[in-house]
Amino acid sequence: MRRRQVLYAAMGHGLMPAAAQATPAPLVWRRRDWLGFGTTLSLRAGAEDEDLLERALDAAVRAVRAIESQMSLYDPDSALSRLNRHGALAEPPADLLAVLRLAQWVARHSGGAFDVTVQPLWQAFDAARQAGRLPRAAEVSRAHERVGWRALRVEPHRVAFARPGMAATLNGIAQGHACDRVRDLLRAHGVHHALIDTGELAPLGRNPGDSPWRLGLVDPRDDHALLARVLADGRCVATSADEPSSFSADHRHHHIFDPASGYSPSGLASVTVAARSGALADALTKVMFVAGPARIAELARRWQVDALWVDKLGQRGATAGWRLATG
Repeated sequence: MRRRQVLYAAMGHGLMPAAAQATPAPLVWRRRDWLGFGTTLSLRAGAEDEDLLERALDAAVRAVRAIESQMSLYDPDSALSRLNRHGALAEPPADLLAVLRLAQWVARHSGGAFDVTVQPLWQAFDAARQAGRLPRAAEVSRAHERVGWRALRVEPHRVAFARPGMAATLNGIAQGHACDRVRDLLRAHGVHHALIDTGELAPLGRNPGDSPWRLGLVDPRDDHALLARVLADGRCVATSADEPSSFSADHRHHHIFDPASGYSPSGLASVTVAARSGALADALTKVMFVAGPARIAELARRWQVDALWVDKLGQRGATAGWRLATG
């Protein structure tokens, strides 16, 4: 999967009056980079205590790896793979249960626009791609019959599908959840300055230049061009685009599906959402993809988030809450 964000450092947070504050100790900065969720993940953080910082970074990497081990579709032993294989999973691990609960909540409040049970559609399109074609209408119809968030039962001690042949994917929410977990873990360790990149982004505090983090949002059709530079404001930022996993050269068919039709929504090339949590931002990018460009501003107001989007013709739009960086 190709990366949709580029990271920048930028201008500083305001400080307390000199008479009211002691001179802070300089921060030690460390970075971790590792492979996960099919891409390169990174974590850059600063703290006064180097040993505390190293422990926090080690714990963060372990947490992300644990989340991936629960939610990977490529690991046959993951909790999600076992759920898909057997149709039920007893005593689901905590992170998986939390993500599924949030997924069902977003599904309910979005009228089903976000639906983790679309995996049979992805399987149908991927099987056809391997055969050098798009799936036939009958193949899509058969897969579509096995999609439906209401048929996924999420209970404290058991998760199960109500119909045979169903399967879930958490690719549309797991990376955002990993962002949230790392942010909470760093704060619990006393680390308050970081940039977390688990495929979605969570900024904390200030960057090594004592400035707000600056995020460059990449053009979905040109990896060397930016749509915008935004100053981080403490919210998490998630992007979904049609390009990273397209089933057709014109990007009409891609990995984001409209659960109502069984096909990919046709209006958008990319959507970026800034929200209070990474998991919510991640999920809402799919809700907005399904809704299309004409409804994004309305949805952003309803969910109390900000969005920036590009349609298939290259037309751009953004809600008013972004802090744009210059220079």
